Amino acid sequence: MTTARATARATAIRINARAGIVIAMAGFLGVVAFFWPFLVAPGKFGSHYAPPLIFGVLLVIVLCVVISEIAEGGINSKALAMLGVLSAVNAAIRPLGAGTAGIETVFFILVLAGRVYGPGFGFTLGCTSLFASALITGGVGPWMPYQMFGCAFVGMLAGFLPRASGRKEVALLAVYGSLSGYLFGFLLNLSFWPFSLDPNSSIAYLPGLPFTEQLQRYLAFDLATSLGWDTGRAVTNFICICLAGPAVLTVFRRAARKARFQAPIRFAPRRTTDGGPGTKTPAGPGTPPGAATGRRGSKRAGP
Repeated sequence: MTTARATARATAIRINARAGIVIAMAGFLGVVAFFWPFLVAPGKFGSHYAPPLIFGVLLVIVLCVVISEIAEGGINSKALAMLGVLSAVNAAIRPLGAGTAGIETVFFILVLAGRVYGPGFGFTLGCTSLFASALITGGVGPWMPYQMFGCAFVGMLAGFLPRASGRKEVALLAVYGSLSGYLFGFLLNLSFWPFSLDPNSSIAYLPGLPFTEQLQRYLAFDLATSLGWDTGRAVTNFICICLAGPAVLTVFRRAARKARFQAPIRFAPRRTTDGGPGTKTPAGPGTPPGAATGRRGSKRAGP
């Protein structure tokens, strides 16, 4: 079996053209929601906290639309069961790290599942696992839609990584897991940066500045306040994927082979014994010759 055929068979959620367009539009809105400080000045909607809340509500609506579009024709009961199991596992192991010193135990499963089961599955798993984790840990708040969308990006992009096998694949996923740890922190900080510092600070958001100067301020803010946490997340992802990656990939691919998510459904012709068209019934004792054919309109013997 070639790698391409194996990959196609392992894809748990099929993304049709319409769902792909919806996901692309959702991704664009997600980027706009994350980078709102460069697009909307704080206080423009009457409050400094209005833009992230508005975009947070929009992200929830968009995520519901995307997941419903994916589920309409691209997910079956087996993929749904796998999604529920992995979401529960992610929600259960996330409190083990609890974000202490940046240690996050939820991302490496997103990366490995997105790699094996495809970008659609990774996107959906990122949303559902963070939602379930927020309900368990009490982390429901205006930041939750941004966390869900950030993890959805992490899982989806893992499904688009180039082909590799063996140690090269594990190394590729480990490097991507490290980079995704920094990317997640970079995106999440954008949602609250404008109102988290004193406006007189040299790294605070200042409306009206050119884009380049605003970006320099944000990069300085990110390095000063989040680099340590992002590094802890990146190191955790790298170590978890290097140590557990080969075994987890094997288990995921074995489950994909057993489940055969996208196996075509074929219906066998119905076989009856009532003497209908195209069927034969066994001849019993005393049955005249030729009467056991069960054919309608058969020729009768002449006089």
